[in-house]
Amino acid sequence: MSLVANTGKLAGRTLFITGASRGIGKAIALKAAKDGANVVVAAKTAEPHPKLPGTIYTAAEEIEALGGKALPCIVDVRDEKQVQKAIDEAVKKFNGIDILVNNASAISLTGTAHTDMKRYDLMHNINTRGTFLASKLCLPLLQNSDHAHILNLSPPLNMNPYWFSVHVAYTMAKYGMSMCVLGMSEEFKQYNIGVNALWPKTAIATAAIEMLTGDTSTSRKPDIVSDAAYVMLCKDPTKYTGKFEIDEDVLKAAGIKDLTPYACDPKNVDNLLLDGFLDDPAALAQHKTVSSASVRRYHTSAARYAEKVCNANNLLIDFFLEVPEEFKEAEKKAESGGQIPQLFALITKTITPELVKKTQAVFQFNVKGKEEGVWHLDLKNGDGACGQGEPKNPADAVLTMDSNNFADMFAGKLKPATAFMMGKLKIKGDMQKAMKLEKMMKSLKAKA
Repeated sequence: MSLVANTGKLAGRTLFITGASRGIGKAIALKAAKDGANVVVAAKTAEPHPKLPGTIYTAAEEIEALGGKALPCIVDVRDEKQVQKAIDEAVKKFNGIDILVNNASAISLTGTAHTDMKRYDLMHNINTRGTFLASKLCLPLLQNSDHAHILNLSPPLNMNPYWFSVHVAYTMAKYGMSMCVLGMSEEFKQYNIGVNALWPKTAIATAAIEMLTGDTSTSRKPDIVSDAAYVMLCKDPTKYTGKFEIDEDVLKAAGIKDLTPYACDPKNVDNLLLDGFLDDPAALAQHKTVSSASVRRYHTSAARYAEKVCNANNLLIDFFLEVPEEFKEAEKKAESGGQIPQLFALITKTITPELVKKTQAVFQFNVKGKEEGVWHLDLKNGDGACGQGEPKNPADAVLTMDSNNFADMFAGKLKPATAFMMGKLKIKGDMQKAMKLEKMMKSLKAKA
């Protein structure tokens, strides 16, 4: 739902949007289309994805259905020839380019040891290099426009060490996009080109993340980002440049007081997942007691951009989403002997060779507090194993949390994403393996 009225200011303007076949990129394109804008849909998705809707061609059809004109172009932003070809086609069809939206991005939420160089190069080549390349090649055309903008979907340059410590490779690649804003906004002032950045305050729901997690209830709709982008792109580029904006701040400044309609579930309007890279005051207060080193735990909306991810298996997503009724009952009927043993007793009953074959991961649970102890779940070796103590084989992922929180999580009272965001859950090891717990829980539900 859009809360920002179209003004017609982008009528006849040509937007070149990378990653515009679905998600936030497409939402920005559709908002501009309502003004009668021309949109170059520059993305890789030419063939339908088996699970994710949308290609450059279907996006083009939606744009034209709303009154805009579209040019679908197959573009990998790492390929200079493909980017230049799309620009040349835009000039041929629309006589120029007025606005560049650098939206395409790749993500791997992994620590240094678990970030292989192929993924490192992928993120830097798409995020930083791709943004620089598209900006460089569009520059001659933007110089000829009387309403030239570059908008990068990237975060403020927050030098808090925490945001580097959790995924330094991704942070560097994403900040590369933001540094383009910092430098080009000054460099391009002489050409009257406005260069700005936009970042969501909260997690943003897309079809991709819904497919991966099955839950977007604590996210906002892409409309909040497209509305904010529209407001920014309608401003005078000679006076509006070098800004690192947050979507809800842009809209509040534009007079939108109630952001509730943007929430996927209005019931969770006060319980939305906050995005990464932002030192939110409320979050700061909440987590001062958690860690003096980390300013805020988070669930990054980068995961909400999964349609732009070349390796989605490395996203830290909301696992344990579907909780079997058996676990809820176990939590209710827990006796003085403790809840944790009963929970693992139930898990033991659900282990099958098929589950082991599908999961291929070993988990270690370091439980703290009242029921302190170490537990393991081996879904990788033999027929599988589950019980107290460290696993016989090295753990792929180690999860640490308080016993009460652990029980609440298995009982469905506490979402892992929320636990992670609040510092109640710590994960060490292979994030890709940790993600497989979500699939395991679905199997448990099917057997419950």
